[in-house]
Amino acid sequence: MHVWLIRHPRPMVESGVCYGRTDLAVADAILAEAAASIMTVLPPDVPVFSSPLGRCARLAEALAPGAVHYDARLMEMDFGSWEMRRWQDIERREVDAWVQDLTHFRPGHGESLTQMAERVAAFRDMLLDSRLAQAAVICHAGTIRLLDVLNRGLPVIAAATEAHHIEYGAVLPLSLRRD
Repeated sequence: MHVWLIRHPRPMVESGVCYGRTDLAVADAILAEAAASIMTVLPPDVPVFSSPLGRCARLAEALAPGAVHYDARLMEMDFGSWEMRRWQDIERREVDAWVQDLTHFRPGHGESLTQMAERVAAFRDMLLDSRLAQAAVICHAGTIRLLDVLNRGLPVIAAATEAHHIEYGAVLPLSLRRD
């Protein structure tokens, strides 16, 4: 199955702020620019799946008005009480605890990487079971990293330790397959 993984446009948030599950807005001009660029890459009538968070949903609606399949399993990691705090203001011992156990620690008592990977894997399995030939998936950098490492059969920790910089509005093609 051919999938286009699409990261949402840059949200309106200060640099250095921890955000994951927080629903952030995207400026209209940035959204329009991203949609115009992405439309040149996607084939017509490709099924579109999206995180329900606004920064993804607005882009999805611009690409496939009224025909988007929203799925909460595509949402970014829940950083709990760390959400919308400046990284520098999060206690160092908490960040160190996360670094010591990237797969099981729940930042801000939110969601662990393992928990996130389970829901992302369930979405991937559903997509493969759908027998669609192709799909566009609009989501978040963390979700994209997990879909990539799961698809390559790598351990979940690779989503946190491999160097993957994913630009806002990036379109990453992926041949989705089962392990």
